[in-house]
Amino acid sequence: MTQTDVAVSAKPKRGRIKCVVWDLDNTLWDGTLLEDGAVRVRPEVVEEIKRLDALGVLHSVASRNDHDAAMARLKAEGLDEYFLYPQINWNPKSQSVERIAKELNIGLDAVAFVDDQPFELEEVAHALPAVKTVDSAQIAEELASEEFRPRFVTDESRVRRDLYRAAVVRDQAEVDYTGTNEAFLSTLDMVFTISRARREDLQRAEELTVRTNQLNSTGRTYSYDELDALRTSPDHLLLVASLTDKYGGYGKIGLALVERGQPAWHLRMMLMSCRVMARGVGTVLLNHVMRLAKADGARLRADFVETGRNRVMYVTYAFAGFSEIVRDDNRLVLESGLEQIQPPPAYLKVVVE
Repeated sequence: MTQTDVAVSAKPKRGRIKCVVWDLDNTLWDGTLLEDGAVRVRPEVVEEIKRLDALGVLHSVASRNDHDAAMARLKAEGLDEYFLYPQINWNPKSQSVERIAKELNIGLDAVAFVDDQPFELEEVAHALPAVKTVDSAQIAEELASEEFRPRFVTDESRVRRDLYRAAVVRDQAEVDYTGTNEAFLSTLDMVFTISRARREDLQRAEELTVRTNQLNSTGRTYSYDELDALRTSPDHLLLVASLTDKYGGYGKIGLALVERGQPAWHLRMMLMSCRVMARGVGTVLLNHVMRLAKADGARLRADFVETGRNRVMYVTYAFAGFSEIVRDDNRLVLESGLEQIQPPPAYLKVVVE
């Protein structure tokens, strides 16, 4: 793979929306809950919510309403389980949308906000210009656009909401825990599994390159076909990582692409899903690659491209002992002599398949 191969591709527009945030009154249902009492849920909206949920698109709520009354109505309709971190209060909608994105740990450019009121749409657009705003009268057309259609629907896509709901339980357990963070992590019984990519992993692998921003070393996206060719290349090693704990699985959360050679191996891509940032596993896959390179008698170089959102990955490399050897504007090559490689944290079991 040549140096030009590490050029950053712009994140594709297709499938960029990860969460749709819904207003309630005169959007999800006809009528105003606190004024009309009885409101009628719009079946066409429910159909869209379920359709997008099956594609792996998440949902939440930003509504100026009485929290308990609105949640009771959603529960009565069997819809409450579809909405993650619902914000039902009297705050500006932009604050609610921003809070949802923060709780989900996704960028604002991955959020769409649906409302029937021009004022609310304009308030969110002004305060959060990266958010896609959608008039509720236009949902049939807007939600059918390519921004809401991922290229692949993976096994992980189908259960993404369940993964996040499990995360809510974990987060609450962490809030309730009175010891140190490391002590809490030791209660989770986490298992981090690293394996060579198989064909059945490639749809999720492509999805990871598209959806991961903060912990992505180059920001480049790779297609299924590119990854398949690299998976079978004798000069490359394509690794995938997954994580489980006592609350369930996180799914496939990491990807590494290495070009093997002498005197140095070259790490062309390293990424980790943002949803495991708080689990203290950010360096585990990197350290595994470092051990493999050292066992081969090589040094390890790594491509890094500053994207404006991946500073955390640069810090990860620095923490692992990498330093800059080449810089060309926002493109860097880092290198480690592999003198010191960190062991996995004591609270984590690492399985290499």
